[in-house]
Amino acid sequence: MSSASQASASKSNAKMAAPKCAASEAKSIASKMHRRSRSGCFTCRLRRKKCEEGKPACKACKHLGLRCDYKRPMWWSNGEQRRQQKEHIKNVIKRTQLSKKTPPSGQPLPRPAATIQTPPSLCHSIPTSAEFYPASLLPSRAPSVGSPFSAGCDFVHTSPDGYFAMPPPPQPMLVHPQYPMFSPYEVDIKTERQIFINGEQTRRDSTISTFSTYQPPPMPTGIPAFPADSWIQHEIFETNSESFTEEPVEFNFFEFPHGPLTPNHEMAINVEECDKYLLSHFFDKVLKLIFPVLDANQHGSARSDVVLPALESNKAYLHCCLSIAATHMKATESLSGEQIDNDIVRHRYAAISELCDALGKDMNHGQILEATLGMIFFQCSVGRADDALPDIPWHQHFQAAISLVNKLDLPGMVMNLAARGQAHPPFNMALTSWIDILGATMLGRSPTFADTYRELNMSGRNTGLSELMGCDDNIMFLISEIACLDVQKAEGIDEVMLCKYVEILAREIGMTEPAPGSVQSCFSSTGAIRPKQLTTNLTAVFRLAARIYLVSLVPGYEPRQPSTCHLVSQLSELMNFIPAGPDGFDRSLAWPLLVAGSASVAASPFRCMFDERCQRLGDAAAFGSFGRVKGLLHDIWAINDTANAQGDYQGVRWRDVMQQKKSDYLLI
Repeated sequence: MSSASQASASKSNAKMAAPKCAASEAKSIASKMHRRSRSGCFTCRLRRKKCEEGKPACKACKHLGLRCDYKRPMWWSNGEQRRQQKEHIKNVIKRTQLSKKTPPSGQPLPRPAATIQTPPSLCHSIPTSAEFYPASLLPSRAPSVGSPFSAGCDFVHTSPDGYFAMPPPPQPMLVHPQYPMFSPYEVDIKTERQIFINGEQTRRDSTISTFSTYQPPPMPTGIPAFPADSWIQHEIFETNSESFTEEPVEFNFFEFPHGPLTPNHEMAINVEECDKYLLSHFFDKVLKLIFPVLDANQHGSARSDVVLPALESNKAYLHCCLSIAATHMKATESLSGEQIDNDIVRHRYAAISELCDALGKDMNHGQILEATLGMIFFQCSVGRADDALPDIPWHQHFQAAISLVNKLDLPGMVMNLAARGQAHPPFNMALTSWIDILGATMLGRSPTFADTYRELNMSGRNTGLSELMGCDDNIMFLISEIACLDVQKAEGIDEVMLCKYVEILAREIGMTEPAPGSVQSCFSSTGAIRPKQLTTNLTAVFRLAARIYLVSLVPGYEPRQPSTCHLVSQLSELMNFIPAGPDGFDRSLAWPLLVAGSASVAASPFRCMFDERCQRLGDAAAFGSFGRVKGLLHDIWAINDTANAQGDYQGVRWRDVMQQKKSDYLLI
């Protein structure tokens, strides 16, 4: 063949080969550029395997015995937890492969999911713990000797070690670190906020795209980085349309005294150099103790909507918070000496001086009320009962607050939200109602705004107490009515009329009973707190405490009566559905625990339950309202147990013990 023909043939072959090479290269490029399917399960996406997308679980997850999630799990938004999940899947695959090498008889049986039955309606007797939990989780306790209870009373108590030792998720999965002060949600936002103290940047928050409450708060440099798996940085933001199926969170529920901060707002809080450590301690340690239920319902609302705007613009509020920070440091870090005491007193009276100046000018009533309520409420969250530093009683502060509430016409604002064209109740009125209702029971007085609460209850409106402190508004309004009846009893109301009122209020409480099965675990399948379920559980505890408070007004009342014993036993059982420990919500139940504890006798399961939960709280059980309730209950039990041994079963009321010991506390 000639050279010309050879060249022609080679050109022809090249033309035929070119399309094949181009096609293969195109396929290679296309495969590299291929984006993973967004409809596959997250386990297969983490393994970087093609998902068969079977429902309810794909074949790969079924074969390996893995949890198959088509909705974004909480570990997906955190690099460290994502790597742990990947390692967990690898270990499962290894075990599966090893099990194939063993005979069928050696294969492990699948572990049954742990289930918890929910209790029936609170209108009826709560079954024993054996009906709720496996026998292995129940504590072994010897029966009480010489118990004064009737045979009809059931006092089997489930140790919190049984309920809380079980991981909340029924499926075998990773146990994630909890952030109980935040509600579980994901939202696509981009905000940056900086805090400057004396011109120096001390804090910068940056939140970008899909933010998960299981992801720790952003570092000052921005969003956390994922050094090992760079591909995570892309996928964590690529599915903005996917949402975590959890209880909806209602933002901006309250009308706060400050307007909303803009995303780029640079916050400046001016303090002296010697006080910077107090401000840092307030942010790091105290802030999370202030409104735990509010933060569970509305992510970070206490910090961003209540505290930070006030610290920036309200000097009295700032001094109040610095004094509270010093008080908390003294209580929790065992500090003593003139320095810490001087810091407490100095800022305490600086706050009062600012309030007096503002009152003299008769202006900025909203800021004055804000600082006054802060001085009342923050002191409930910190400090020890034996702190001997001089202070103004909380109810004297509250008299000034009442005057300011009337000047601002907050009761009228709550009563006529729609007529005023407003959609949200004022935050300060909700906080005032909380202090007013429960504080009235401390003093043996009628709540100042009892008529307003009565009208709100009759018209089915609310002040936002459920979102702020966890108890449904109607229950709090009924507690206000019981407090009024308590005052009438002290003034000598006819016993027949008293019993009639008790019957009416008991019927009203019964009308608020939830449907059967409403009280259940407040943990979601991922182990996060479900804020709406938490509120339901807290309300159930307050409801029973209201019943106990009401029963105590009946003539001839004795704590050992079967009806009272039964109510205290029910409340003890319900506490199994409230998260315990330093990050739990025991400190949100100071008032119900005081009312039920004062009605408990020596053999009651309440005392054992209370001691166990105190142990779980650790050092946190010694300060704040909870610490004061703990000390007060021990005094009540010592007095009543001694009297019972001598045949006196009448019992002493908790308010009488407070007056005897001159304990002027607000226990809420």
